[in-house]
Amino acid sequence: MSVRRNVTSLVPALAAVFLLTAGCAGQEEAESGSESPTSSTTPHGYVEGAREAAEQQSRLLLGDPGSGDTRVLDLITGKVHDTARRPGVTALTTDGRFGYFHTADGTHVLDGGAWMVDHGDHVHYYRAKIQEVGKLPGGTGARVRSDAGVTVVTAADGKASVYPRAELEKGALGTPTRLPGTYAGAVVPYAEHLITLTGEGGGPARVAVLDRSGKQVAAPQAECVDPQGDAVTRRGLVLGCADGALLVHEDDGAFTAEKIPYDEDVPRPERATEFRHRPGSSTLTAPAGKDAVWVLDVTKGAWTRVETGPVVAANTAGEGAPLLVLETDGALHGYDLSAGKETTVTDPLLKDIPEAGSGGTTAPVIEVDRSRAYLNDPEGRRVHEIDYNDSLRVARTFDLDVRPSLMAETGR
Repeated sequence: MSVRRNVTSLVPALAAVFLLTAGCAGQEEAESGSESPTSSTTPHGYVEGAREAAEQQSRLLLGDPGSGDTRVLDLITGKVHDTARRPGVTALTTDGRFGYFHTADGTHVLDGGAWMVDHGDHVHYYRAKIQEVGKLPGGTGARVRSDAGVTVVTAADGKASVYPRAELEKGALGTPTRLPGTYAGAVVPYAEHLITLTGEGGGPARVAVLDRSGKQVAAPQAECVDPQGDAVTRRGLVLGCADGALLVHEDDGAFTAEKIPYDEDVPRPERATEFRHRPGSSTLTAPAGKDAVWVLDVTKGAWTRVETGPVVAANTAGEGAPLLVLETDGALHGYDLSAGKETTVTDPLLKDIPEAGSGGTTAPVIEVDRSRAYLNDPEGRRVHEIDYNDSLRVARTFDLDVRPSLMAETGR
């Protein structure tokens, strides 16, 4: 296994002021971390029970639906941590810290012990112990969305519950707030509010802005036909619709919704319905049928359809980085986003690619952070780390004792 060149040794939080940018300067003092600081000495960014580090502390959450085995791969140390078996798991999602293992009878929550806090002009990176949190109600089809204050579970029947984030961080689920009514899409925390879609009878859904108790406080004049998919970006919340996307944005307490339409009518099988992107980026990707990928530049408000080979998975770091596409040949292909042309292709990295949905299997995914991409190889029982800024060079390969059919990155 090759060594990642930019891996930095861990530095205890609060041990050095230079770990933080100028926005934190003058607010901190060195602390041993052995005792909780008093209110007069608490450094900026202090989190009880966690260590702060100078760089991103990424960990990969992994799951094998066949056996129920799960693991956490620490990308800083290379160590693999055993975690609880979860029989019947069908999907894995994350909010950047917690992993949500979805099963038919509920969603198991795992604290991956790695996260970041973005203060806008600077970022804090943390690591803590990996711990089990509990099981959220809501079976197949439940959608979990979070921000720094709350985690919201929207069940398949449209009912939603809000859980206090502070309780999850302590290792408990806490007592949820049940939201009134039912919703046509996931309830998404954004700008200290909850954004969702309402509507019944198959007609267009309408954007609704709720407070944290579920009371509607605003209703931007916007509709969304056949809503599918959502993503929070620095520019706002993106909602996938039949004719493109809606961008919901908050400015000084006022909420607006702007349509980002496709340039032409798009057949249903080729619509963007599930977005993937690097957290913090405003460039989204989604399959556009079997042989193309949609790239949505939220900043420009424009869609680009990139013609590729048969698509298995896609993602991008945005901001000048290539579009990464795993195709059915098992190779990773890099495409220039501005020209839409293939620029790089690797040797086949996956020899066998399971067909999603057959026998309960899931297709591989591509996770992307600021310097690396990660590709899971279920049949090969390994994960590839890709330097996408160096001609898709394989920087490291992690061999595992489970089939990592499910994968999600935390710490970003």
